[in-house]
Amino acid sequence: MKKIIVSFLLLTNTYAASAQSIETGIKMVQYERYENAKKELSTINSAMANFYLGLALIGQDKIDEAKNVFNKYPADYVNQTGLVRVLFEQKNAETANSLIKSIVDKNKKNLPILRFVADAITYTNGGDYNQAVDLYKRIIEKSDNADIRIALGDAYRKQIGGGGEAMNNYEKSVELDTKNSLGYSRIGSLWYEAHNYNDALSNYTKAKDNDANNPLPYRDLANAYYWIGKYDLAKQNIERYIELSDQSLDDKKKYADILYLTKNYTLAITKMQELLSAGLEKPYMYRIMAYSQYEIKEYANAKTNIELFFTKEQDASKLIPLDYLYYGKILNQNGLPEEANQNFEKWEAMDTTKNKLEGFRSIAELYRATKAYDKAGYWYSMACKKLSNATKTDYFWWGVMDYYGKQYMASDSAFVAMQEKYPNESLVYLWRGNNGAAIDQEAKNGNAVEFYSKWLSVKDSTAKKEDVMKANQYLALYYYNKNDVPNMKIHTDNILDIDPVNGFAKQLQQLSSKEKPKETVKPSGKNPGTKK
Repeated sequence: MKKIIVSFLLLTNTYAASAQSIETGIKMVQYERYENAKKELSTINSAMANFYLGLALIGQDKIDEAKNVFNKYPADYVNQTGLVRVLFEQKNAETANSLIKSIVDKNKKNLPILRFVADAITYTNGGDYNQAVDLYKRIIEKSDNADIRIALGDAYRKQIGGGGEAMNNYEKSVELDTKNSLGYSRIGSLWYEAHNYNDALSNYTKAKDNDANNPLPYRDLANAYYWIGKYDLAKQNIERYIELSDQSLDDKKKYADILYLTKNYTLAITKMQELLSAGLEKPYMYRIMAYSQYEIKEYANAKTNIELFFTKEQDASKLIPLDYLYYGKILNQNGLPEEANQNFEKWEAMDTTKNKLEGFRSIAELYRATKAYDKAGYWYSMACKKLSNATKTDYFWWGVMDYYGKQYMASDSAFVAMQEKYPNESLVYLWRGNNGAAIDQEAKNGNAVEFYSKWLSVKDSTAKKEDVMKANQYLALYYYNKNDVPNMKIHTDNILDIDPVNGFAKQLQQLSSKEKPKETVKPSGKNPGTKK
């Protein structure tokens, strides 16, 4: 469903008949209440009402029906601008631009008609937005008002780098009309796009307060409240939006979307099932149900619905990265880790956003929970290698997961990378020592000596007793193997300070005091902990 922007200010004497009813219909189009707009406008026999009826149909993506409606008044220039919109929707920019030229050439001084031309360019895709800006400016020279400023801002917004000029014109619109709900909504939407949700909320609230019957600010407030984590307010506002809207299929979809986003998963599933039961099937309904069922651990049902979604959605452009991320998670929870990983790879390749940290983490944590340590380590490594905002904790888990996956060289590389980014982090020495000890279990080559020695010299009071024990056991055995009794005794004494009856330390001391060939001795320490 498309957003259609229209004006109240172009009702000339030519179209004065039934003006009040037409204005009601126009307002319904502005509110995206397209069904109500159609009911209001279809009973009025005028070219202007016909034009806005066509816009309502475009708003519902009924492009062919809109074309038929506009063609009822083929000589009317306003309805011809409706055909311009249809042509742009049909990706026929050449014919659309040819029709624009014809209308403009015949109406060079007719500013109301030129306004309709500018709107046809601004609120579709494929036209010359510079031409729209020029037309709006010509109109402003004769008559400046809030409505035209909003349209000019919208035209600038379609241009690359036009956000600043868009904001200037939106702010001018509320200077000219301090009660202009649409102007405040536009300002809010620019702040929303800039992720400045507090300013977005402030302006959406002003939009709501200045037009109590307009459902759109409530929808926008719901989205903004979601992004700042105020889920109750998000749900409250989307429910108010539903009350004021046409409660069309698209409206109900928005409601279910917010229910899912605000973690009202069971209710989101219920709303989608209600729509399906009413025979209003759309592919995305299965998506919302699958996502929500995954979150409430209904993994078998989630698998059924996500696969129905992929089967029924024939338009590949409507698939989003999150579809593959969820599909991977759902497959993993259904005991299909390899198939899951294939979908995670699709997600990673498809998602071109700069910040995928939460996605990487969620995959890694999923594999960590199921003890698929090799895959967990891989996805933590992806986060650290590809993203500048990966944290110390991400690097830590990358190394730890590879360690538990017995990929000791890979784990050591992870901690080297961690050390480069966080040179003062002492845990690096402990875990590089753990990797060295895992490779050199009999402590004959000294792989862990440098790292354990360094860690023991810089560790603080928060060091875990079992980690201290493990480091000292390895070093004691290494020095025993080297016949270095003084250094061996330092570490056996450290062990006995922790555990006075430790058999390993006593055995080393006894063996080192006898002049006979050394026996093979192994430490009895447990695996190190995995919490920082």
